[in-house]
Amino acid sequence: MAVFNYTARDAQGAAAEGTIEAPNRREALRRLQSRNIRPLKVEEAGAAVRAKEASKDGSKLTPDQEPTEAECLPFLESMADLVRSGMSAGESLRLLSLRLQKSRLRTLCSGIWAKLGEGQSLSAAMGAFPKVFDGQTLNLISAGEATGNIRDVLERLISHFNEQKEFRRKLIGAMAYPIFICVIAIGVVIFFVLFLLPRLQTLLNSLGGKLPLSTKLLITFADVFVVAGPIFAGLLVITVIGVYRWRRTDAGKIASDGLLLRVPIAGSFVMRVSVLNFCHTLAVLLENGITTAEALRLAEKTAPNRALRQQLREATDRVLEGDSLSKALARTGYFPRLLLDRVAVAEQTGNLAPGLRDISRSYRAELDRWLGAISQTISASVLVAAFSFVAFIAFAIVAAVFEVSSSFRF
Repeated sequence: MAVFNYTARDAQGAAAEGTIEAPNRREALRRLQSRNIRPLKVEEAGAAVRAKEASKDGSKLTPDQEPTEAECLPFLESMADLVRSGMSAGESLRLLSLRLQKSRLRTLCSGIWAKLGEGQSLSAAMGAFPKVFDGQTLNLISAGEATGNIRDVLERLISHFNEQKEFRRKLIGAMAYPIFICVIAIGVVIFFVLFLLPRLQTLLNSLGGKLPLSTKLLITFADVFVVAGPIFAGLLVITVIGVYRWRRTDAGKIASDGLLLRVPIAGSFVMRVSVLNFCHTLAVLLENGITTAEALRLAEKTAPNRALRQQLREATDRVLEGDSLSKALARTGYFPRLLLDRVAVAEQTGNLAPGLRDISRSYRAELDRWLGAISQTISASVLVAAFSFVAFIAFAIVAAVFEVSSSFRF
């Protein structure tokens, strides 16, 4: 008869720990459930020692084996699949550490399972991997453990990360084509100026004759580009290095982020993405039982722009002092008026979390439309500029050929 250590909750929800004798782990689970005890973790006595040894072995990891942020979503999805089938979180981790094929994900599960074997909670064990799990994920897992709703928390986290992943995919898709067109246009200009025009100029000079104005302008542009191009490139490199070093300081980061918000398109994009992340993250946190104060502190950190994050921090302070969320956010000047009205209605009806969820959903759709419009505008502008330049080059070449040919005949 084996001895099993267990951590569980009784019918009243109070935490309970102890040992139970059973021929195997499944029988131990059955006996605990027959006592109206919901087991959270059941392991055979001595498993903690083996887990600790595995943890020591796992500490000797190469950079290729060390888990990263990319393992967060696959880990949550794998764990949710097993928890959904009725397994406890601890048993799911034990099984994943044995069955998974991907080395980094298996290393992550083994490390967390080892921490659980040492008696740590799931959130504390996950906290040993800060490169994988951020603060809001750990707080949500902790809230799920406290309320016994770990399955719901996992589902909401997976939905949250999948929505963020889909948004990044749409963002990359929207900006890929304009960037590609810009690169092609710059390549055409460089190819013409450095390779095609010098040969054409040599040919025209050998034939003699007067060149038309369009050809003279083209040659002048090429001469200026050849001289000023390297100088401009050098100044650009020096500027980039200087800005990079400046942004490494706190003051420089805040100042440069503030300037970025004033740039017409880039600033609007950063502001919209930050507002979306703030509303969506705050909704997820509140839905999972995180206190309003802690949820606001965590949500404000999702803003990538330091200047905007500072404004959100001040808004959080005003909320904690008793101000309403809609009024505090309105004083930042970054939230649309209609969005603030919807937040105010959600506060008044006592449905802040569902209201923020609906707001983030509609705001995401609006942001997708805005990105599509901006992408099409940039693409069209670059295409028109590129085709116009190519047409000017063709006109200048044809005009020069006709002018030289005419001078040669007469």
